[in-house]
Amino acid sequence: MTGPQQILIVEDEPLIAMMLEDFLDVLDKRSAGIADNVASALARIEQGGIDAAILDLNLRGGEKSTPIAEVLATKGIPFLFATGGSDDSVDPRFRDRPCLSKPFTMDGVQQALEAL
Repeated sequence: MTGPQQILIVEDEPLIAMMLEDFLDVLDKRSAGIADNVASALARIEQGGIDAAILDLNLRGGEKSTPIAEVLATKGIPFLFATGGSDDSVDPRFRDRPCLSKPFTMDGVQQALEAL
């Protein structure tokens, strides 16, 4: 399978993050790590070795993943947003990015990654 291989998962729900890791494994992709907040995601990005990212739009404590998207866009690393409801609003600068709606399916994750 072509496309990004090392995928950063930014997700504040541990069970969802683990499920995404399992999906990536089945899709012959690898998790480049899991971050559950903006600070840890930015630290992981600085370490390098990330081909793409799945960003939960709304993180715990009212954090948005927009600062992560800004850094990824600057570095030319593709990403998609994972959204959990209709109240999720993607920053207008990133509305052209693929979105993955919860609940996730393997096919949905595959299609979203292929859209990168």
